[in-house]
Amino acid sequence: MTISSMSTTQPPPEERDEAAVHEQLQQVQTLYPSRVVLTTYPSQLGIDPVSLNWGAKTPAERGPVVASRNQDTIGKRNAIGAGGGSYCIYRALAVAIGALAPNHRPDFRLTEPTHKIGPFGTWSDPEKIVSLDPWGHAIVEHFSDYTEQGVDVRPTIAITKAHMKLAEIDDAVSKGILKRDGNIVTENGELKVVKVASEPVWYLPGVAKRFGISEAVLRRALFEDTGGMYPELITRPDLQVFLPPIGGLTVYIFGNPEYIPDPTKRLTMRVHDECNGSDVFGSDICTCKPYLIYSIEECAREAQNGGVGVVVYFRKEGRALGEVTKYLVYNARKRQEGGDTAANYFKRTEFVAGVKDMRFQALMPDILHWLGVTRIDRFISMSNMKYEAIVDSGIEIVERVEIPEDRMPADAKVEIEAKVADGYFTTGVVHTGDSLDTVKGRNWDEIAH
Repeated sequence: MTISSMSTTQPPPEERDEAAVHEQLQQVQTLYPSRVVLTTYPSQLGIDPVSLNWGAKTPAERGPVVASRNQDTIGKRNAIGAGGGSYCIYRALAVAIGALAPNHRPDFRLTEPTHKIGPFGTWSDPEKIVSLDPWGHAIVEHFSDYTEQGVDVRPTIAITKAHMKLAEIDDAVSKGILKRDGNIVTENGELKVVKVASEPVWYLPGVAKRFGISEAVLRRALFEDTGGMYPELITRPDLQVFLPPIGGLTVYIFGNPEYIPDPTKRLTMRVHDECNGSDVFGSDICTCKPYLIYSIEECAREAQNGGVGVVVYFRKEGRALGEVTKYLVYNARKRQEGGDTAANYFKRTEFVAGVKDMRFQALMPDILHWLGVTRIDRFISMSNMKYEAIVDSGIEIVERVEIPEDRMPADAKVEIEAKVADGYFTTGVVHTGDSLDTVKGRNWDEIAH
């Protein structure tokens, strides 16, 4: 066959394009046989949400959180968004490439919590918990009737136990800071911990009230600044719960979790916001990892002394500005005229991000109320924002503990002195005015590659 005769057997480009489009539509219809539902409305035919009464005293009265758009569940949904936090996007990708069936239902047998936590009175107080589902760990126990009827109910909290092996803990044992007691620290130097993972579940009226804004403003902002991903924020005012596509949190408990609400037991705690560069890879431009390691030591030591320790780790990278923004700020700090000084620490962040901090700790105390915390004997934190949010929520803090001077990296002095000048707790000197210009970090010439 000649080249010319081969070419005449090929369909023209427009027919090939039409065939490709038809094939793609067939693939979509195979995966999703029903019509596209862009949004729903309260009075629409077939819309009958499962009853959800936030703040009810029992899980039966409260009802499950249902966000799935599964064909059998979409009319019963009582929440906006998708389960899994930011990982819902990866689930969608898994479905798209055929790695996961779109109608897959998890088998939750044997997944029950390893330890009992609660319930506490705060679980039914809509003023105390607005950013997580207090019954999110108890799907099998309390909501199995719904799942057996085909309603797609997913856990948003999981409780397990584990051992932690850290080189820094080995060092603390060798220095006598911690001892191998076989209870908190094993003979191999591993820490025994109870771990709790929680995904965000927002009760929108409560979240709006916590920030002092209207629910209408909150809904519109969430709709606009997620690229319009969730139109039901606008079209379904009857749905008051939203599962945002953001990171959650992890709780690490050292000692007996039952001691946390016990007023006769001492509680040491740190609330830590994620810093991948320092926490994982040891960057010395901030105090995050040294403070985190110090808090783990102190929490374990409290447990060994008969109390309990808790570290809460929030996924709020770079003050919730994100790691890209954080690195851009690092570059600007090091390149600015006069060098990297404490005086300009926050200014550089504001120049890039428009705001110096987006962690907004107003929702942070919710997990403490879920744990049953009423008093913190030693709070391993210098943050005024965290302290005020916790105290304002009704939890007593007896002692505030700053990072020891010998744990502070030299290049992190800029950060810590700027924060102290901005209101962070310290028992030491507070630099102000011109003296903040004298606190300088390394310049680019000193970071050779």
